[in-house]
Amino acid sequence: MLPPFELDDELKQLTYIAGVDEVGRGPLAGAVVAAAVILDSEKEISGLMDSKKLSEKKRDILFVEIKEKAIAWSVGRAEVEEIDDINILHASLLAMQRAVNNLSVKPQHALIDGNRCPQLECPSTAVVKGDDRVKVIAAASIIAKVTRDREMIELDEMYPGYGLAKHKGYPTKAHIAALTELGVSPIHRRSFAPVKRCLA
Repeated sequence: MLPPFELDDELKQLTYIAGVDEVGRGPLAGAVVAAAVILDSEKEISGLMDSKKLSEKKRDILFVEIKEKAIAWSVGRAEVEEIDDINILHASLLAMQRAVNNLSVKPQHALIDGNRCPQLECPSTAVVKGDDRVKVIAAASIIAKVTRDREMIELDEMYPGYGLAKHKGYPTKAHIAALTELGVSPIHRRSFAPVKRCLA
């Protein structure tokens, strides 16, 4: 387990620190979704941790609480066409950049989950496993995950048969079997190997 990320003295003086995280790098279908959150130090939110470690019920509760108590929050995305065009890494960075740009309050600094920062107007720091080590990044991971999961449930109704509501687009055996049987839908990422194989 990694130790909590310690803010240096300079960052501790700042009021508007955004946490930024993305969800959806691994799936074969759907957009990559990022969120940026600026928490209010006066309003405690308990139970913030990496969204993947929370139950769906707990995520849904925190999703509402974060939106109510945060100074600002926003979502950014990169669509399937962009993922295929510029690759998933650059699409993830683009989604994070858009999330930060969409914030109603300009952050003084951004803490980014991972080992690379998108190009931002404010200074930023990459924090490896940040969704586990920094509360404000954990908050962003929850907003991003709940937003994307709900989108995949909607897409499941538009593109039935793939099981999107269940696996959220990830490359499960059932998803790959459905791809082989039904073919590639408009929301599948054509640059990803299992999809590419079906097209061939």
